[in-house]
Amino acid sequence: MAPRRRTVELPNWGIPVSYAVLAVFVALTLPRFESRWLPSIKSGMSPVAAVVIDSSIASGMMALTGVVFSLVFVMVQFSAIAYSPRLVHWIVRDRVLWHSLGVFTATFLYSLGAIAWLDRNHSGNTPFFSGWLVIILMMASVAMLVALVDRISLFQIRRMLSLTGEHGRRVIEALYPPLETPPAIAAPEELKQYPQTQTVLHIGRPRAIQWVDEKTLLTLSSAAGGIVEVASPAGDFVVEGTPLLRVYGGTKHIDEKRFRQAFGMGGDRTFEQDPKYAFRLLVDIAIKALSPAINDPTTAVQALDQIEDLLRRLGRRQLEIGATRDSSGKLRFVISYPVWEDFLDLAFEEIRFYGANSVQVMRRMKALVSDLISALPQERHKPLLQYQQRLSRSIGRSFANAEDQQEASIEDRQGLGRPRK
Repeated sequence: MAPRRRTVELPNWGIPVSYAVLAVFVALTLPRFESRWLPSIKSGMSPVAAVVIDSSIASGMMALTGVVFSLVFVMVQFSAIAYSPRLVHWIVRDRVLWHSLGVFTATFLYSLGAIAWLDRNHSGNTPFFSGWLVIILMMASVAMLVALVDRISLFQIRRMLSLTGEHGRRVIEALYPPLETPPAIAAPEELKQYPQTQTVLHIGRPRAIQWVDEKTLLTLSSAAGGIVEVASPAGDFVVEGTPLLRVYGGTKHIDEKRFRQAFGMGGDRTFEQDPKYAFRLLVDIAIKALSPAINDPTTAVQALDQIEDLLRRLGRRQLEIGATRDSSGKLRFVISYPVWEDFLDLAFEEIRFYGANSVQVMRRMKALVSDLISALPQERHKPLLQYQQRLSRSIGRSFANAEDQQEASIEDRQGLGRPRK
């Protein structure tokens, strides 16, 4: 597992605030600088024309901001209803939305500030750089509007599924080594032979574990002279008193605050160090589409397309990565990661249950499992063969008619498209 790189990020609300503060600062300082140091440079525009332009831009930006973000929030709410409520937090965190709001706000505030310096002391002049900066900000606002419209198109189901799958592919590539890599696992007796010397509990409000800094925990476990077992890995939700980690065989007590600093927490799960999160979102979209209120099995089939790609990549990766040893080979750090069967259960179980009455979904799942058996190494086959049998039993229970059972048992990558012979 790659260590977490500590970066300080500006919170979302801080982005438009920073734009606003910067716009007010420039509006107060740039005209003064021009009038004192660059008095000979004139824009050639009359103060009356500049007032009309600046006031039009200022009033137009406020109206544009209100209309655009009202539409964005409506579409985000629609996505929560149609796809999954867990997508809302992910979409709202998109920095393009907040930078757009910042640029729109800066254009509005600076335009108002620029009006105050027009025809100062009845000079009949319009500052050159201050005047043209309004036009530049207006063009930047147009560019951000175009970027924002492109971001809104992410709400299309095809792009939403593709983007979710892309995040899953990134975390798989970053987290898991190739299958040929020797497994990094710890035998049970390596922990049981040592007494438990320290337990670190979560203190505070309920939070989701977003990342774990392995490098920091490895350093602390060496300092303690023991083995650190992470009890709450990335993706877990912890409440007051939930164990974060346990130390076995430690010879030195480590301040619990230092251990807690190795855990990144937030209100929601993230893709970082959490390979199951992409599966969770894809399955959410699929089972929401299979609900009687929506009844859209084609969307479930599209979600299965992305799930198959993720499972193919996972099947060729070494999933046993939960143990870290020091240079002398001594076990220092243990963390639990999902195994192959866990990923299959997450990817298939709910879709199999809610899509059991859909011929389209059953056919796509039959083809998916068959393709995974053909494409993946032998050690991945046993749970896949078990799922083939479970799918057959689900079809037998859901379809009373023999012809319907036969139709639902056909392997078809399109669901209802081109069946395999």
